[in-house]
Amino acid sequence: MSGSRISNWYYVYVLQSKTDKGFYIGFTKNLKSRLKQHNTRKNFSTKTRIPLQYVYVEACLSKYDAKRRERYLKTTQGGRFLKLRLKEFIRNVEK
Repeated sequence: MSGSRISNWYYVYVLQSKTDKGFYIGFTKNLKSRLKQHNTRKNFSTKTRIPLQYVYVEACLSKYDAKRRERYLKTTQGGRFLKLRLKEFIRNVEK
């Protein structure tokens, strides 16, 4: 990881809709601008679910690894991983 700058990273993220409490999984190179795109209805998949907030983020040095991780998190097994990883967060939201 020596010499790696944060700007060279790709991020896999999970958003939660404050409206329907549902999740959206994606990847990006720029977290700040991507969240803005989602919340200004520039993403077809989330435009009816705003406002959205980040609830989980992973960083990868490779675009390929980030895309692969995104695909995994969208599987049934990946969903189970996220439910365990976000167990406390989900429990607090349901209260």
